[in-house]
Amino acid sequence: MINRPYAESADQNKAVIFDAIEPYLKGEVLEIGSGTGQHAVYFAAQRPKVSWQTSELACNLPGIEGWIEAAGLTNLPAPIELDVLGKWPEHRYDLVYCANCFHIMGKLAVTRCIEAISACLHPAGVFALYGPFNYGGAFTSESNARFDHMLRARDPESGIRDFEWIDEIAAAAQLRLLDDVAMPVNNRTLIWQKRTL
Repeated sequence: MINRPYAESADQNKAVIFDAIEPYLKGEVLEIGSGTGQHAVYFAAQRPKVSWQTSELACNLPGIEGWIEAAGLTNLPAPIELDVLGKWPEHRYDLVYCANCFHIMGKLAVTRCIEAISACLHPAGVFALYGPFNYGGAFTSESNARFDHMLRARDPESGIRDFEWIDEIAAAAQLRLLDDVAMPVNNRTLIWQKRTL
């Protein structure tokens, strides 16, 4: 029996996230923190000419492999192990995608992740980031405030990040903000493009 962990939220948000990132999908994509692998399977099925490379911590790879095996898509290679504080792929990608990861990472990991993502992108490549964010140091909803409290109770290093702080790190890593798209349930999709020299 194929091991396929299921996340209801991934099913609920996959279509709206696809609509937000679809204009930027081309060539080869690297997904950071692929979770169950549900987003990867859905996105790769929508764009068969786009190669979608999943990545995760080693403990989560079998679940992703289960979804990939069941999907049988030729543009969905086997997942690779990736710890954002460890070694990153030397390959260059047209787009790097990351969903619901920054609020469960510590600040050092977020900083390292953004810097490494920039290094992984081709010139003019795109970084798409989905999740909840604060603006002007304030929560955008009561539900986000409650979510942040739950996150920090479980891990003091985690929590909803300020958009301005993330964008400052991105700018230092030669990433220019292209778009900030409002999403359902008080989330956003942020789009940056790597600067060309």
